[in-house]
Amino acid sequence: MTERTLTEILEIEDDHERRIELLILRLPEKARPAVRWMRKPQARWARIPAGILLICGGFLSILPVLGLWMLPLGIVLLSEDVAFLRRLTDRALAWVERRKPHWLGLEAVKAS
Repeated sequence: MTERTLTEILEIEDDHERRIELLILRLPEKARPAVRWMRKPQARWARIPAGILLICGGFLSILPVLGLWMLPLGIVLLSEDVAFLRRLTDRALAWVERRKPHWLGLEAVKAS
């Protein structure tokens, strides 16, 4: 998948997909292709164990290397396959978009 620009992402009709793409855009460049690949339907076999491991790593954030950032990434990966988590993720991302748009990199868009 080619790299999308912010303007292309903002034109996405599906709210869930747009918000997830905005989050992916905030990741380091080297991590973006891996996360996009993990979101593809054929990567389910890798996505579910990776999501569970990321969530476990998030709970162990007191250790070096592991961090709290792993928890939401694991939940977002699992939300592709678990309807309950998808609804929670959608609600959380809608709240973030309304209340904390700078978390999604929207501060420049809101100012203009």
